Amino acid sequence: MRILFQGDSITDADRNRDDIHDLGYGYPKYAARYLTDYFEGIDFEFVDLGISGNQTIDLVNRLESDFIDIQPDIVSILIGVNDTWHRAESREWLSDERFEENYRTVLEAIKTRTNAKIVMMEQFLLPAEDKLYFREDLDPKIQIVRKLAREYADLFIPLDGILAAACINTDWKTLSEDGVHLTYDIGADFVGHIYADYVAEVIEEVYSQA
Repeated sequence: MRILFQGDSITDADRNRDDIHDLGYGYPKYAARYLTDYFEGIDFEFVDLGISGNQTIDLVNRLESDFIDIQPDIVSILIGVNDTWHRAESREWLSDERFEENYRTVLEAIKTRTNAKIVMMEQFLLPAEDKLYFREDLDPKIQIVRKLAREYADLFIPLDGILAAACINTDWKTLSEDGVHLTYDIGADFVGHIYADYVAEVIEEVYSQA
């Protein structure tokens, strides 16, 4: 079973880009570990093609080589925070319409040109004081991701909400020092565990149909 992790630096997590099977230090590393423990009878192939700094338009540009050509059984997408962050200083935000168009292009291609189950993970922001104004643009785009998930996703992981809940009784800096990037031990492990628990249901469905 081939599982493809796609996204930006949160998925990239300092992976070795010369080896698509290198999962770096982020949540894919821990997700793979938990899933391998959960399903000892499944031969997994984990592929990480997240690229630091990527936005939705970059996934559009990488559709052929990094989605379609891979032909995964499951593809996971975590993208969107850079569509906000890279424009935050000027507040010349990418329009919601263009954001939706970019993301929809990716999802439509996966849906029509692969047999992959689609796992969508919403972008998130922990309560870092210097980035709270990102919410002006981020929150509407999270709502777009949720809308698209209702149309395209086989599974949706509401990370912004999950991490907000986790920060009620936990110092958020243990999960992310800057509010965006997961800490490589605690934060990455936390999200990797969540991922595995959610995706286990999809894996059972795919495995039963194989």
